[in-house]
Order: sequence, then C-alpha cells, then structure tokens
Amino acid sequence: MAGRTDEQHRIALFIDFENLVTNTGISANNFDLQPALDQLLEQGKVVFRRAYCNWSRFEDAKQRLHDVGVELVDVPPSTRAGKNSADMRLVIDALELCYAREQIDTFVIASGDSDFCPLAYKLRENGRTVIGLAVREASSQMFVRACDQFIYLKPKQHRGESSHKDKDHGGRGSKSDEGKGGKRGDKKGHEGKGHDAKGSGKEAGESKGGKPKAEVPAVAREVVQSLLRRATGPLNPSLIKETIVRKEPDFDERDHGFSTFARLLEALEQEGLLRRIQQGRQGYIVGPDSDFGAPAREAKGAKGRHAKAAAPVEEEEEELESYPDPEDEGL
Repeated sequence: MAGRTDEQHRIALFIDFENLVTNTGISANNFDLQPALDQLLEQGKVVFRRAYCNWSRFEDAKQRLHDVGVELVDVPPSTRAGKNSADMRLVIDALELCYAREQIDTFVIASGDSDFCPLAYKLRENGRTVIGLAVREASSQMFVRACDQFIYLKPKQHRGESSHKDKDHGGRGSKSDEGKGGKRGDKKGHEGKGHDAKGSGKEAGESKGGKPKAEVPAVAREVVQSLLRRATGPLNPSLIKETIVRKEPDFDERDHGFSTFARLLEALEQEGLLRRIQQGRQGYIVGPDSDFGAPAREAKGAKGRHAKAAAPVEEEEEELESYPDPEDEGL
C-alpha cells in the first residue's frame, strides 16, 4: 500500500437499493448505475459491488444490475409492516470488509440516509475514504458532510428528455432558417442581425443545452485565497480541488457552469485571484503578485547580458595577443 498511486485505488460499492428508488424520481425501470460507475472507475478499480434489497419488489432492476457486475443480496421483510434489515446487513458487511481487506481503501455507500453517518465516521476513522452516492433531493446533508466526497445520481429519463428536446429544438431551428429565415433576411436584414446579437448574448450567459451560467462559487475563492496566503511555493491544482471537496463533499464544478476544473481556475485567474504558470509539463498555481517562475527569466536575461559583456573582453584578448613579445625584439 505504500507505493499506491491515485490510479490504483481499490473501491468497494455498497448499494441500499430501496433508498435510491423510493421517492427520488428514479424507479426500478429507469435505474442506471453506469454513469456513477464511470466516475468511480476514473478513481480506481471497483473490486466489490453489492446491492441490498427485498428483490421480490424490484424484479425489473435485477438484470440491469447483473449486467454491471453487482451482486444482489436479498433481504426479505422482517416485520409485518414490510420493513427489512438491508441497512443493518450493509453496515455489517462494510465493517467486516474494512477489517478483513486492508487493500480496499475506498468505500462507496449508495444511499442518502443519515443512518449511515456512524458507518462513514467509523470507516474514515480506520483510514478509508468514504464516497456517498444518492439523488440530490433525497440526500441528508448530515450524511453528505460525513463523506469525503459525494456523487449525485440523476434520473435517466431526465437526461433522455433533455437531449430529446434539444434535438427537437435544433431541428425546428434549422427548418426555420432554411424556410422563413431566408425571406426575413432578404426583407429586413437588420432585424436578423439584431436577432443574432440576442442569440449570441444568450449563449454567452447560458451554455448549450440549458446548462447553468458559469459562476465562480464562493468556496473556491475562499480556498484559493487561504492556500495562497500560506503557500511557500507553487501549488498543484489537484491540491486546490481536494481542499474544496473536503469542505464541500458534493462539490462539482459542472454544477457551476464549468466543464472542467481548469476552466474554473481560468475564471479565477481572470478575476485576479491567482496566476497559472508552467514548469516543464506540469501547470501550477501561484499568487497574482508572486515572483515564482521569474528567476528562470532573470537567469536567462543575465546569461544574455553576460554573453554581450564577454564579447569585448574576447576582442581585448585578441588585441593583446597581436602585440609582439619584447623578448623576441631583444633577440
């Protein structure tokens, strides 16, 4: 474990399935685990996948979970009201795996229930990273804060409807441009220009597909300013991202309109809060008034000045060598 890198995390996934599909907008029919799995696979190998539920109630989801390699643990109801002990089974198995498999360093708890807070605390106490996974509207903020990171699930139908609407809208727009748009352009070209200006302004404020307008979150400013105040050298951008996630486990730059974290840093640079520099192939972050990176330029300039100053010396040496030797004249 000493030589483990970030790309070698071993991840265990525990799913409280009933919690994910009860009053969350996700049903057994449209439950799609693959997008969340893709995010986890970017962090390491998901070597353990297990879902707990009374599966007689959710037959439609069984095959879909089998397809992504999830082991199904059937937990029949233990009370007359139909309540099962899936959460208890999940906690016991997670703790057992924590103590028996030291190579597994990351535990993913797919549930928004605050009852899993003690489990998250215990896992972190034992040096494990805890990632929560649930629907935003059905997630307890207590559980979100108990995790090191939190990933939000989105109903599959929302993504499908959104893309479908975009396609329909795009189709109508292209048809309009081909048909009526040409006539309007011939008659009133200036109106067309005004319409284009409005459209471009809307695109500037709002990205394609109705995504949120890019706006730097306050937590990013606070973390950057705090880290730069204490920094004694250039900062790695990943350190900034990790610090933000520690403060807000459910932080995702895409929720603020930035496609990547680099775009968020670029916006902070435009605000004058930081400066990005390049050292070799790695980019770093320094303060806006920092002189990090300047010594290399000064050294280069000094070298150039030294080369210019050295030229006359060489000429003088050549001139001195051209004088005859007094001893030769005496002979």
